[in-house]
Amino acid sequence: MGSNVIIGIVTAIIIVAIVVFLVGYLLKKKNQDRLNALEKRKEELFDLPVIEEVDDVKKMHLVGQSQNTFREWSQKWNDISTSSFAELESQIFEVENLNESFRFLKGKKAVLVAETTMDKMEKEVTEIRDGLKELRETEERNSLAVQQALDVYEELKKKVNEDETEYGPAIAELRKQIKTIEDEFTKFVTLNTSGDPVEAREVLDNAEKRTYEVEAWMKKVPPLFEDLNTTFPEQIEEINDTYTKLLKEEYVFPEEDFANDIARVNKRIESSLANLEKTEVETVEIENRETADLIDSLYDVLEREMEAKAYVMKNQATIDEYITHATKNNRQLLIELDHTSQSYALNHNEIGRVRGFQSEVEEIERQNAQMTPQIENHEIPYSEVRTFYKNVFKVLEDIESQQIGIDDSLHELRKGEKIAQEKIDVFEFKLRSLKRFVEKQRLPGLPKDYLEFFYVATDRIEELSVVLNKIRINMEEVNRLVDLCEEDLELLDKKTHDLVDAAALTEQMLQYANRYRHTHAEIKEAIDKSFYLFNKENQYQEALDEIGTALERVEPGAFKRIEDFYFNNPDLVS
Repeated sequence: MGSNVIIGIVTAIIIVAIVVFLVGYLLKKKNQDRLNALEKRKEELFDLPVIEEVDDVKKMHLVGQSQNTFREWSQKWNDISTSSFAELESQIFEVENLNESFRFLKGKKAVLVAETTMDKMEKEVTEIRDGLKELRETEERNSLAVQQALDVYEELKKKVNEDETEYGPAIAELRKQIKTIEDEFTKFVTLNTSGDPVEAREVLDNAEKRTYEVEAWMKKVPPLFEDLNTTFPEQIEEINDTYTKLLKEEYVFPEEDFANDIARVNKRIESSLANLEKTEVETVEIENRETADLIDSLYDVLEREMEAKAYVMKNQATIDEYITHATKNNRQLLIELDHTSQSYALNHNEIGRVRGFQSEVEEIERQNAQMTPQIENHEIPYSEVRTFYKNVFKVLEDIESQQIGIDDSLHELRKGEKIAQEKIDVFEFKLRSLKRFVEKQRLPGLPKDYLEFFYVATDRIEELSVVLNKIRINMEEVNRLVDLCEEDLELLDKKTHDLVDAAALTEQMLQYANRYRHTHAEIKEAIDKSFYLFNKENQYQEALDEIGTALERVEPGAFKRIEDFYFNNPDLVS
């Protein structure tokens, strides 16, 4: 073997040794780094104040389920701080030995096992600490609630001793309830100290519940007692005094048992005081509302009669005057109706209605006359009289309104007759004007239907004149005929102007059409036919339609042009 080969082998061995050394060094360092990190985590875990937190919660003297939960967390911490920590120490020691003995791969696995144990311990410690925190916060909330209940209890105890007069007959029962609360709080402390958390919790719950119940009672009792002891008795006394005073003034009450109603309210007050003594607060609340309503109704009776008297005294003379006024108006209206009926037909039973008014007024007068001595002799409640008076005012106001309406309608008859007479002159003048207007056109004749309608309008005006000249005029018939005459003349005016316009346009069309007479046979035929209709039949619209249609066929637009010129220049074509 040559020297070069030997040198190569030695060099290779040295390189391998160096590589092995470096790999081993790196593995050992990596394991050591992980081991150092694990040691740091262990120390940090050991440094957590878990023991202090356990002791803090332990000092809170938990009861019931809270105490059981605490024991579970405490036991879990004990297991971790003994077994789990010991196991972790053993695993760390094993890693150190493996690392020092160059068993790096086993050391790596051992580190992984130790890290897993560390992860589990950290997770469990976090759970323990969170559980202890929740227990502590819950217990603090509970302790605060207990303290609040104790504070309320102390305040209640103080109030019943200092303000006992506010609670009336309920004071004894309230003191009894407060003593019961005190006993329950004492029992809670005893049971909690002796280690019976379940029963202690039940007692505490009952004590808190009763405390707030009594607090609610003590807020409600004083105003209830104030009503029963002061407000209601004072009101009843005032009602009784007023009632007695009104009886001396000879008031009459429709309520026969008013005095018994007062007595019944007094008995209700006594009954409510007995219920208040037993602290039946809800019952007393309902009863007090009902008692207040009853007292209000008693006040209402007294106020009703006093107000009714003032109303009656104020309106007694007015009622007499109003009856007299209505009777006088009715008498005058009957005279007016009798006079008017001689000249006009009355179509709405005016006389019968006015006689009915008189019967109503006479009945009111009879009832009022019967009631007057009852008022003077104090034999009737003022409220009953007031109701009668109000009804009388309403009836008389309605009668007067109808009387005025009938009187106005009578004046309208005369006014309507005058207007109708004036309109006859207008209608006749209109007829004459239309007749002269047609005559002025010098037409060869007038269509039969136009003449018939002219005669209808003339006859209608004559009929209106006849109706107006009757001894007894029926104004409904007159007004109907006036409306018809106005409609007839309006339509006649339109028919007249349509007729004249048709005739004038026909003449214009015939003159214009003559230029086509010798060149268009149809125009010549239309001119002849239109001329015949115009002069022989006096059918001016038909004549216009005949020549206009023919002319439009020969010269489209001619008809409209001639028509527009005619209506736009009436002076030039008349």
